[in-house]
Amino acid sequence: MPAITSLTTSLVEESDLEINVYDLASDIPAEVWEALRQNVVRTNVVLPLAEKALSKELSGDFDQHHLWITCISLGSDGRRTVDFVLSCSKSEMGEYPIFIVATVPFPLLTDQFISPRLHNLILAMQNYIPLERVYSIFAPELIAELFADMWTESTGISHYKIPYYAAKLSYCTMRSFRNRQATDAVGGRTYTLRPAVSSDVDAVARLCLGFASESEPFVLDWMGALKEANMLISNEEVWVHETRNGSSGPEIACMVAYTRNTSTTATITKVMTSVNHRGFGCAQRLVRQVCKHLLHSGKQTVALYVAHDNRAATKVYHNVGFLGLDKSNNQLLEGVERWSEIGFDRTRVQLGHW
Repeated sequence: MPAITSLTTSLVEESDLEINVYDLASDIPAEVWEALRQNVVRTNVVLPLAEKALSKELSGDFDQHHLWITCISLGSDGRRTVDFVLSCSKSEMGEYPIFIVATVPFPLLTDQFISPRLHNLILAMQNYIPLERVYSIFAPELIAELFADMWTESTGISHYKIPYYAAKLSYCTMRSFRNRQATDAVGGRTYTLRPAVSSDVDAVARLCLGFASESEPFVLDWMGALKEANMLISNEEVWVHETRNGSSGPEIACMVAYTRNTSTTATITKVMTSVNHRGFGCAQRLVRQVCKHLLHSGKQTVALYVAHDNRAATKVYHNVGFLGLDKSNNQLLEGVERWSEIGFDRTRVQLGHW
């Protein structure tokens, strides 16, 4: 991506909007940080990555693989409102999708509100982000759908009609968390719930491989799965459910990873149970223990996404205390939103991984 020495205010076609571009987290102004931190659940795909980049910059490690574009509304009274923050960034495993988060109340997110802001974000993107880098968009559902249509119209790169991922963003708090007294034996099986250690790397890698195989097109080979497992364990971002059945040796039945974290919020990003251990409640038991650990370690919320068509996972998370997943209750909750990842023509883009 082209280097930017500091912020750039892009030309916009609406006089009441301001578009700013940053390639250093340390250049992002306080008003943007405040907007992100006031919406920690909704901004879980942007804020933790930006804070991590900021921490590295403050220690002298500058990475040119990050870009943030902000859209700010300018009121007639001089008031400035951060509406959207777009990020283009990467991790050790590869480049992320384009993320767009909204920091305004959900009821404002209408076609009329969203479209002019996306139009100007896209103008800025085309100045600073190579077209082949935009392999998918992940954002609240209406934003993702409008962006995909507008990006295709602007660039000629078509998008897939079926989303790569369609999910609900949910979260759990200390108040909503449903604790249960865990036993250490079920049906002749004994188990231990614990953080993963280096000797678990092969077992965690197998679960990473299985998770990726169910997450087309973001598949991994064995070396990629090993790399991810080592990263999760070294960063202390993964727990495992260790099971013993009778006199047989221990097996890792399930893992839970949480990789986008701030001082107040953690995001569960991967839950995987091996095929041989499904149906024994491993995922629910481990997700509950991980949430309990995080909430008692200073996190105020634990967020996650659950696919609309994954009824088993929805039931697990609802039972643990994640909000907005009870289909019998249609009450709108701030922070519980429908999100989509929409991919672009893979013959014309370079696929990343996340």
